[in-house]
Amino acid sequence: MARLLRNASSLRHSFFAAEVLVLEKGSWEHPPSSVTFLLKGRKKSKSSDESDCNEENLSKKELALRQALDQITTSFGKGSIMWLGRSISSKNVPVVSTGSFALDIVLGIGGLPKGRVIEIYGPEASGKTTLALHVIAEAQKQGGYCVFVDAEHALDPALAEAIGVNTQNLLLSQPDCGEQALSLVDTIIRSGSVDVVVVDSVAALVPKGELDGEMGDAHMAMQARLMSQALRKLSHSLSQSQTILIFINQVRAKLSTFGFGGPSEVTCGGNALKFYASMRLNIKRIGLVKKGEETIGSQVLVKVVKNKHAPPFKTAQFELEFGKGICRESELIELGCKHKFIIKGGGAMYSYNGQSFRGKDAVKQFLSKNDSEREELMTKLREKLLGKTDKEKESETEAVDEDLAEGIIPLDSTDEEVTAVEA
Repeated sequence: MARLLRNASSLRHSFFAAEVLVLEKGSWEHPPSSVTFLLKGRKKSKSSDESDCNEENLSKKELALRQALDQITTSFGKGSIMWLGRSISSKNVPVVSTGSFALDIVLGIGGLPKGRVIEIYGPEASGKTTLALHVIAEAQKQGGYCVFVDAEHALDPALAEAIGVNTQNLLLSQPDCGEQALSLVDTIIRSGSVDVVVVDSVAALVPKGELDGEMGDAHMAMQARLMSQALRKLSHSLSQSQTILIFINQVRAKLSTFGFGGPSEVTCGGNALKFYASMRLNIKRIGLVKKGEETIGSQVLVKVVKNKHAPPFKTAQFELEFGKGICRESELIELGCKHKFIIKGGGAMYSYNGQSFRGKDAVKQFLSKNDSEREELMTKLREKLLGKTDKEKESETEAVDEDLAEGIIPLDSTDEEVTAVEA
């Protein structure tokens, strides 16, 4: 009996050895189950050895970072932390045009960025609301929905329609207090269905406590705390919904307490809006546009005080026609004359593409009636202003470096002092 058992075990060992040898030579297309089990065991041991080798090759820092990333992803979900250069999101920021060709060029990215806070501030009758309505009109041309929060209760529907706003598809709110206005803005932005929200203006966002109090009561920093809390809540939902939130703000005169050189103007609503805004545009009227004895518009200067997407402190000028808005043909003519695409001769004569015009109004009418000619001029100007060669950029930087010693201006100086220094 013992001899039979020894013979059976020897036959079994020889059978397994023969199966493995024949499989290694490649003669069996369909190996038996016993050989498959052996190979699976070998593969598992090889993969475990390779993973051990990879973990040994990684440093302690990389292993700790990988474990931390896995823990964050498990706790907060996929996409809560990612590598910036390896993410799928596009590097170009989506924008909405401002309605002014010169201002779009000055902003550096072609318009106002989506998903950001924008502040437009300046003195009275400088064109703040008109510029915001132009942004709404451009967003509606792209098929977007817009909201106008009229805290001042002073929106003119006729002006909005003349600028190009489709008032049938414009949502309007005239809130009773600041808390109601900002709660409405928060709800609208969280819906993710609106492209532009305009709040006109921060100074008119009166806190409820101030409305309930008596006239003359002191309410220290109540509006500033309200704006700070609202911006903390809105910043995340803005980036998720890709909504442009435009705050129109007023300016107040400030008595200088630090002697000569202090700021002469401050904006309403505290300092939180200055920090949360990706762009701050200071708009002011620098002259009037007259036709004979009649004043038909105003000349406006916009200074980019803050810009997170391009170099700041650039300026753009354009005309605002009363009851019509930004005159795009006028700024194209000015830029065309500056860059020699439109030749200005004596006696108010202009020539463009071999055609002569008498007076600026004739050139305006020609560009307004001929869309192809206007688009061609805009393309030339865009290539000239944005497509500078490396030699031109180097020469500009060298010229700036030479003038640095003479052009240094203190940060707290006013615009009048800047003009005096530059002169």
